[in-house]
Amino acid sequence: MTTTPTNPTSSVPGLQPFLAELDTMHRHLCPRQVLGVRIGLCAGELLGSKLPQHDKRLYTLVETDGCFVDGVTVATGCSVGHRTLRVMDYGKVAATIVDTKTGRGVRIWPSPKCRAAAKHYAPTAPNRWQAQLEAYQLMPTWELLSASAISLRIDMKALIGRPGIRVNCAACGEEILNQRETIRDGQSFCRGCAEGSYVQVLNDLI
Repeated sequence: MTTTPTNPTSSVPGLQPFLAELDTMHRHLCPRQVLGVRIGLCAGELLGSKLPQHDKRLYTLVETDGCFVDGVTVATGCSVGHRTLRVMDYGKVAATIVDTKTGRGVRIWPSPKCRAAAKHYAPTAPNRWQAQLEAYQLMPTWELLSASAISLRIDMKALIGRPGIRVNCAACGEEILNQRETIRDGQSFCRGCAEGSYVQVLNDLI
């Protein structure tokens, strides 16, 4: 059964349409989804970008998977499907958003004190989870989030690759997209053949 998003009367301007969109994707709204939206919107303010984007100028690296990522996606317009979002699985609710034209980037994460502060913004909530869900829609950005200007230690051009480039692995013959091949002795290999695959083939089915 789908639930209607919590809608505090004084929530952050512009927040509710994104939460409504999330409601179509999930059975219920949760605090991490709200954090994802708030982090995305904060990045837009810090980078001076209109969100959600309708081009591929912004690139996002999220540091965990799950519903948090959906919040970031609806706010920024960055997604795996558009090749503008990647999961760097550090197990952290945090995201780095980079303007690929200017090279400017920000990393944003929840303030370590935001959970404790939630009860002051939702004093009548029946439990901590509900308090966080309601409070994260109300708290000012400076109290909810922390942010830093960053420079990437990885090559953005290499990270994005070149769409449309295709080669076949010299070992398995499978197609490799977006310059993800490894070159050895002048031949192209997929990462599975060059470095070892994350699966072990038991037997062919088709």
